[in-house]
Amino acid sequence: MSTTLRVQARKATSKGDLRRIRSEGKVPGVVYGKGLAAPSNISVDAKDLDAMLRSNPHAVVEIDVPGAGKHPVMMAELQRDSLSRQVMHIDFHRINMNEKITTAARLDVTGVSPGEKEGGMLQLVQHEIEIECYPKDIPDSIAVDVSSLGMGDHLSISDLKLPAGVEAKQDPTTVILAVLAPQKERTEEEVEALNDEAEEDRKHSEAAQAVDKI
Repeated sequence: MSTTLRVQARKATSKGDLRRIRSEGKVPGVVYGKGLAAPSNISVDAKDLDAMLRSNPHAVVEIDVPGAGKHPVMMAELQRDSLSRQVMHIDFHRINMNEKITTAARLDVTGVSPGEKEGGMLQLVQHEIEIECYPKDIPDSIAVDVSSLGMGDHLSISDLKLPAGVEAKQDPTTVILAVLAPQKERTEEEVEALNDEAEEDRKHSEAAQAVDKI
């Protein structure tokens, strides 16, 4: 565990106090879990938190819980403003490094598929998958090699090469990405024909409704 996050104790709980904390460039939060006598109210520097979320939001981090010492934790819940997307509050959960946990791992696509070179479009269906492992084995990401995929091919969770000690918890047949054939562009004549057909359907529908009213 190499990531350390600095936090500060806070006693503020009113809306005004929380607004002040955020105006100072910090994010209010709480730490709870086994090994802690009680939940601890904390605040963390918004820039430090943003760096952690960008690098690996599912990483195990060590924080010095005020009055309780250093503990390994993981993010449990994140609240953002619906408009600005600013982080408003964060919950950390203390974990046991000797117990397996269920978390998520980001998928990292590598290579270029022959299908893309032929004009196909690579569609990523799953950006991350659910895994189970010991905290020390949580990967930063899981590589997904697409260099062998042709037009119309896809990869499922069962096709992934997972790191040692990591087990996927989702249905192995779940599709994670596919190479789709390019959609055919319609000519002006085809578009006009479709519009005429839609207009004809509308007139038939209106006529049917008129009959029903008689």
